[in-house]
Amino acid sequence: MKFVVLACLAAVAAAAPQQFSRPIDQGRPEYKHIEILRDEREDRGDGNFRYEFETENGIHVNAVGTPGSQGQSNIEGFFRFPLDDGTIGEVQYVADELGYRPQSNLIPTGPPLPAHAIEQIRLAEELRRQGVEWDQYGFRINRK
Repeated sequence: MKFVVLACLAAVAAAAPQQFSRPIDQGRPEYKHIEILRDEREDRGDGNFRYEFETENGIHVNAVGTPGSQGQSNIEGFFRFPLDDGTIGEVQYVADELGYRPQSNLIPTGPPLPAHAIEQIRLAEELRRQGVEWDQYGFRINRK
């Protein structure tokens, strides 16, 4: 299995274009080949895996996968990349039974909830603790 994966990776690498260029007169910058500094991959064949790679232009990716409870792969990792202002952006993430959950200061957030909305949420949580239920339209279900 590992041989097949390595053979596929070698075939993809051999078939990849070796030079990236485009005429400058089209108003677009020339593409430059980016060197891969590190590329480490491990697949145990039982759903556990990890990979990490890093390029000369500052891209860095890391992920660790484990088998999930519902047959999926649970993955934790991060990716970093250079931003136009010269700083490095980073996104950390978890992907599991609860979905994909990224964390980063690059991800926009909405404004804070107003006080009346927070009070309504608190009231709904209190009513749920008391056993109150609502139907799909938001109406209270009276069970007696």
